[in-house]
Amino acid sequence: MPLVNAKPVLQAARKGRYAVGAFNAHNLEFVQGILRAAEELKAPVILQLSARAINYAGLRPMSSMVRAAAQEARVPVVMHLDHGDFEMNLRCLVAGFTSLMFDGSALPFAMNVEETHRIAEAAHVMGIPVEGELGHMAGKRDDAAPKPEDFTDPDLAQRFVTLTGVDSLAITVGAIPKLLEKTARLDIDRIRAIHAAAEVPLVLHHASGIPDDELKEAVAHGIAKVAVGTELNGAFTAALRAATARDPDQVDPRPILGAGRTAIAELVKDRIRLFGSAGKAEEAIAVAAR
Repeated sequence: MPLVNAKPVLQAARKGRYAVGAFNAHNLEFVQGILRAAEELKAPVILQLSARAINYAGLRPMSSMVRAAAQEARVPVVMHLDHGDFEMNLRCLVAGFTSLMFDGSALPFAMNVEETHRIAEAAHVMGIPVEGELGHMAGKRDDAAPKPEDFTDPDLAQRFVTLTGVDSLAITVGAIPKLLEKTARLDIDRIRAIHAAAEVPLVLHHASGIPDDELKEAVAHGIAKVAVGTELNGAFTAALRAATARDPDQVDPRPILGAGRTAIAELVKDRIRLFGSAGKAEEAIAVAAR
């Protein structure tokens, strides 16, 4: 089916107290593995293209690949820009993305509001929703865990949503970027408070380092979208190394890449079940059609 708009999909998730998985894709095997998992579990899915992935492979090739795969999918698929700057957001808006993200979290509050608002204004003219981000995260895997003063403030979150007009909000509540070990701890009370104050779907990034029980509790208290990237990268590359070790004389890349695709699909299925979005495809389609 054609790409779907993220706004009704996330609104349905917020109302239903489940989360839609947002999975970063870097190549064809990622895209196929993610969509195969979503189709098997009849789940809506968000395919994320990061600014770095776009810069690596090109905007047109990457977006065309996702759009073509979505056309053949039997579940609703959102094409989302992950952590884009101002210019990348405008390029992806023109390219037909059905969801955007402007990451101004490192900017002073007033500047973050101003820049996010400009993107939201432009995107809303074309009916495309925008995700903003408020709060500061450490940037490297070996950085110390975020300090409480870096976490998203509920009152500021409410102001930010009102002033920018964003359709969803990425928040900082304890997740750590690029962390592979599941040791991060979330401030669930803060999630609950932001959920009550902001009144838009909340987004959790950097989920790979968060224990499953914490993720489930976060979804139960207001997270409507969970972004998964590092964990997928780890599963894919581990599968490639294992396939090469099993058959070191193999020169055909397809069996090796196929092993990576299977690993992606299995991990995505596990995450979809955890987030509670399995079986929600029909609901998302119905809401999007209204």
